[in-house]
Amino acid sequence: MMVVMRADASRDQIAAVLAKVQQHDLVAQEMPGGERVAIGIPSAIPPALRQPLAQELQALLGVDHVVHITRSYKLASREFHAASTVVTVNGVVIGGDQVIVMAGPCAVESREQTLETARAVKAAGARILRGGAYKPRSSPYSFQGLKEEGLRILREVGREVGLPTVSEVVDPHDVETVTAHADILQIGARNMQNYPLLIAAGESGHPVLLKRAPSATMDELLLAAEYLLSRGNTKVMLCERGVQPLDREYTRYTLDILSVPVLKEITHLPVIVDPSHAAGDWRWVGPAARAAVAAGADGLIIEVHPHPDQALCDGPQQIRTDRFAELMAQVRRVAEATGRPL
Repeated sequence: MMVVMRADASRDQIAAVLAKVQQHDLVAQEMPGGERVAIGIPSAIPPALRQPLAQELQALLGVDHVVHITRSYKLASREFHAASTVVTVNGVVIGGDQVIVMAGPCAVESREQTLETARAVKAAGARILRGGAYKPRSSPYSFQGLKEEGLRILREVGREVGLPTVSEVVDPHDVETVTAHADILQIGARNMQNYPLLIAAGESGHPVLLKRAPSATMDELLLAAEYLLSRGNTKVMLCERGVQPLDREYTRYTLDILSVPVLKEITHLPVIVDPSHAAGDWRWVGPAARAAVAAGADGLIIEVHPHPDQALCDGPQQIRTDRFAELMAQVRRVAEATGRPL
């Protein structure tokens, strides 16, 4: 439920609405807007209370009208929060007019490899450096990441080249460690419904990039985002990275390109697309990236490596640094065609 105040509502009238909601042991959240204030009630309201509460609120001075929110996710819904959310990370604005590219290696393997990649992606126009330190892998024998050493390398390299950083967190107990080193927490597809992790990341207040699980619906993705938002974290970004394919012979996943405009309509959160994981093959990353930008994505997250044939994980989908520069030139033309800078 949302209470929309009149443009001339006083602070005392707004306070009276907040008090009325709290009398029923419900959460009330003030949301200042352009000309008027709205008060959101994200709590689950008992069915028997909905209509009586709406009538009580409508009768208060300064109230213009009461809106019933139909979505199961409240805080993530545009019904609740009409204006698009913008997340600013060290001066980089995500969710604004500019298409933001995050790029870097799947995994931090060494300082030299990370620094070479960081310099190349920055020169090509990327605004954020990605790099995995904790790598959840299907096989326990696969490279699991350098962990805290990898985070230290990522932080040092990011500072040296002047790029904010994003890195994955896989365990609630590691949230504090990752926030101390990376500017954005990435919650991977495998952990989209790891609720203790979502709660810990939400309570950190740190910017979060939340990836859609390959079998998750858009509503399930937004309900996962609701966990982050419900803990008071407003710096949440969504990431589409592909859903289960009909045929794995050619691509790793199927990029749900229509999720971009749909999510942009039903939620206020920025939408990022990961063409690398969707494709599984560097040859298809460029076309997927161009399609994502054409569909209205706020940004891209792309895996880049100076020597993909020597990569310790996901080598086939990582773009060589020189090819990344070519891809960025192509994406820039698409962005400009849609009226946005890269």
